[in-house]
Amino acid sequence: MQNPRKKKSLGQHFLRDKNMIRKIVEAIPAGGDDPVVEIGPGDGALTGSLLKKFENLTAIEIDPVMIDHLKEKYPDLQILKSDILKVDWSEFAAASGKLHVIGNLPYYITSQILFSILEHRQHFESATLMMQKEVAQRIVASPRTKEYGILSVQTQLMAKPEILFDVPPGVFSPPPKVDSSVIRLTFENTELKCSDTNLKTVVRMAFNQRRKKLSNALSRLNAELPEEEFDFSLRAEALEPAMYEKLTARLEQLGTFE
Repeated sequence: MQNPRKKKSLGQHFLRDKNMIRKIVEAIPAGGDDPVVEIGPGDGALTGSLLKKFENLTAIEIDPVMIDHLKEKYPDLQILKSDILKVDWSEFAAASGKLHVIGNLPYYITSQILFSILEHRQHFESATLMMQKEVAQRIVASPRTKEYGILSVQTQLMAKPEILFDVPPGVFSPPPKVDSSVIRLTFENTELKCSDTNLKTVVRMAFNQRRKKLSNALSRLNAELPEEEFDFSLRAEALEPAMYEKLTARLEQLGTFE
């Protein structure tokens, strides 16, 4: 079977550089018999190398043409036909234990996939993900920088993110118009002192009006803010991720979200 055609609608750019493939596979912090899940394997550029290293590999793919190609190329590969944003991660983990995820993420749904993984982080050991370099830089950004925002705060609170290396356009077919990076998320302490839902509310309110003082940005909470404990004259980008967790937990104690 010839290589299947790429679908622009799925944001497909396939890896073709063997050295880069090896480098990515070696970056996954999993043992040979640990459960590993590949997100969107496409035509299987990474899959062959993953199968050689990991016995318990499952690929999640939505494109039926790619699935047929993978079945023919790798008859022993476990394949789940599914939209990655609709996967029941709890069912996965219940069957095999905490997961290591690997994936070359489609640019147009990178943030959605990231937030889905973070939401279900209790089911993961690690996530090794290739994405647009600009997004990776936002994830690891420090306070008081223009890159620092919602993605930075939520990811840094819910995981330990680290950019491992950059990936140039020339290793893909077709080459994307942007540089990529491989980032690793490790999930060591997945419990927050506040609920995920309330944290998202506070962080998104703050950064959706990032030019305003926090006192103004959070006014839609319709609550009395604990001004003796936090400096609400600051802008959203001034607060460390841990302060957002602390602030949300305090607002919960005050009954703000009830």
